[in-house]
Amino acid sequence: MACKLGHKHSMNPPQHKALHEVRKRIESAAQSAGRKIGEITLIAVSKTFGAEDILPVLQAGQTVFGENRVQEAAGKWPNIRATAPGLELHLIGPLQSNKAADAVRLFDAVHTIDRPRIAQAVGAEMARQARQLQLFIQVNTGDEKQKAGISVASADSFIDDCRTKYGLQISGLMCIPPINDVPDKHFELLATIARRNDLKHLSMGMSGDFEAAINLGATHVRVGSAIFGTRAGQSR
Repeated sequence: MACKLGHKHSMNPPQHKALHEVRKRIESAAQSAGRKIGEITLIAVSKTFGAEDILPVLQAGQTVFGENRVQEAAGKWPNIRATAPGLELHLIGPLQSNKAADAVRLFDAVHTIDRPRIAQAVGAEMARQARQLQLFIQVNTGDEKQKAGISVASADSFIDDCRTKYGLQISGLMCIPPINDVPDKHFELLATIARRNDLKHLSMGMSGDFEAAINLGATHVRVGSAIFGTRAGQSR
């Protein structure tokens, strides 16, 4: 198991206390938005953290986790899952087509379907492995050249292609707003595209903006540093 015990973390609060606080904030945001807490899935983003950091969160009752990289997940999650059945693992980082087989084997959901090649590869692997994953299309709501995600202009046609051409059951949409922009307008845009295409799930909101995302309809929030803290030398 990839425990990474030699790494130091920067003044992290005990993970179970941090998780409890995040849950309280989610509940408060849901109440303020007139929504039920059961409509919102908290994804604890454990990227760069090893089993020694994940286990306290598991022990506090968290069962849904997110990872950015297939290779990192492959190094730590099989052993963790062997001792903790019932976990859900979500891929929230970019996926390369040559990693599709590993991704379908390891994960229960992929949030980053963003181009035909990935849609085809994931679909083929789900058929080959007889596994049905929850799939989200990533939309580049800020049309940032350096960021993954289908463009806003191409989103509707790509959603339709995923359903009709590639035979995928798409659960919802995902976005990561530009870091220096107000996130609300990006959440509103994603929700509009989802409504237009009859998609019920919205993966949006991270540690700094998940309450705003919940207010605007998020069904899945991806929270990392507010639960695990930040690794020494990293800003987020």
